[in-house]
Amino acid sequence: MARKAKAKTARKGSQAVVIFWLVFVIVIICIFMANAPTIQKNFNLFKTRLTSPPGAEEEILAVEEEPAVTVIIEPPAPRPAPAPEPARPAPEPARPAPAPERPVTPPTPPPSPPPAPAPVQTRERAIYFTHVGSDGQILHSRVTRRIPVSDSPMQDSLNVLLSGPTADEVGRGIINLIPQNTRVLSATVRGNTAYINFSEDFLFNTFGVEGYVAQLRQIVWTVTEFQNVKDVQILIEGRRMDYLGEGIWIGSPISRLSF
Repeated sequence: MARKAKAKTARKGSQAVVIFWLVFVIVIICIFMANAPTIQKNFNLFKTRLTSPPGAEEEILAVEEEPAVTVIIEPPAPRPAPAPEPARPAPEPARPAPAPERPVTPPTPPPSPPPAPAPVQTRERAIYFTHVGSDGQILHSRVTRRIPVSDSPMQDSLNVLLSGPTADEVGRGIINLIPQNTRVLSATVRGNTAYINFSEDFLFNTFGVEGYVAQLRQIVWTVTEFQNVKDVQILIEGRRMDYLGEGIWIGSPISRLSF
């Protein structure tokens, strides 16, 4: 009997413990359900502390503490459609400014060929040089030259005489016995007399008396080829001299008959 009473007492005690824990669990569940928002909030805060940077906790608390505000947005009232504007005429395209007119330059005519030089008029003149014969006798030798026509034909003829014979004439034995470097300073005619003014070189002949005679004969015979000249007056540097060389008279006009 005592064992049955102990067993019975033990069962009652076990039932009381089970009932206690059931009541305890029910109470815990009720408390959890009543504080679910707070628990969720604390859980979120704990989660934020673990995963969010500093300052995020305060932002979450501030958001949760603000009361929810319901905003009702009414659609705007319909506006009357604006009246269509009258069509404006399209602006005319800008016209390019006219290019400045360039002066029209007439084509340059080709240069005309230079006029052909007028033919030089010449005249044949007789010039007298000296020729030494086979017997040694000094003779005058007449040649002809074509000389341009000018206002001083007599001086032109004398200048040709002073230039000497050509190479062909020299080959034929023709020589000039007028001293080298002699120049004609002037040649004028008064009446029938020609006044021929020579440079001082005319005074120096290296061939002696025969040379002086030959040079005078070349001058006189060349000048008297002009029809209006009968004789020649020799001047040296503008002065009249009596003798040339060794006693050859030149103080008066000399003609062809003087030789």
